[in-house]
Amino acid sequence: MVVIFALTAAVLYGTADFLGGAATRRASPIAVLSVTAPFGEVIVLTVALVAGGPLRMAGLWWGLAGGAAGGGGLIVFYAGLAAGPMSVVAPVSALVSTVLPVGVALAQGERPTPAVVAGAVICLIAITLVSMEGAKPAQGGGEAGRARRGRGLAYGIAAGLGFGLFFLFMRNASATGVLWPVGLSRLAGAVIGLGAAALTRTRPVWWRPDRGVFVMALASGTFDATANLCYVLATRAGLFGLAVVITSLYPGVTVLLARLTLGERMRWVQRAGLMLAAVGVVLLTA
Repeated sequence: MVVIFALTAAVLYGTADFLGGAATRRASPIAVLSVTAPFGEVIVLTVALVAGGPLRMAGLWWGLAGGAAGGGGLIVFYAGLAAGPMSVVAPVSALVSTVLPVGVALAQGERPTPAVVAGAVICLIAITLVSMEGAKPAQGGGEAGRARRGRGLAYGIAAGLGFGLFFLFMRNASATGVLWPVGLSRLAGAVIGLGAAALTRTRPVWWRPDRGVFVMALASGTFDATANLCYVLATRAGLFGLAVVITSLYPGVTVLLARLTLGERMRWVQRAGLMLAAVGVVLLTA
């Protein structure tokens, strides 16, 4: 079950990122985030209310911490895309966000089989490769290019730490056995998104005048919130490290959707990453 829930989370996260990215081509990232985060909160709280269960303070605090870490990581990630090459920021953040929680899982005593270890290593390579995109030419010569790559590396590490802490904190929150902590994590993310919009005086996207962006933002929030629920269920169903590695394959879904729906060209490293991801998943499920 851990593989099923984690793969579902990866597909949903990747779809949410694709829709969110499409929306940010026509509106600012903060304007889109200020819609996706609150709408996702409504969905998660509704599911948590239907599922029921007691409120436990430990789980609620972990949920709030997870939402703050994830929301902060997303803002740093967007800032990194503006300050450094995407070909550096994206793969570094993806790798760090996976290695951190997996390292914690191993330190806490998880001992996967050799086949799972091999599959996880292949998936880590696949995550890095599939996240790579063409770099924009550096402005101002070689020194400026090195400085830009250095900024991209720093932003990628910081964003990856935020995403990795989100995975880790939500695993701890899920130990309570109820879904309320997921709702609290979304609440923290919504507060960060709306706070960023208020500080930057950015108006959220609404039904009018751009209906298409609003619909994409709502859909992105729906998929992202559902992915959070699936990820939490995956961490309860089996090895935490396994759940994180499989869930972190979501960039491959984003790249594949862009290729199928928008006709975007895939670099050879991204194709290799997708093929390695398939091999890794087979080993993980064997």
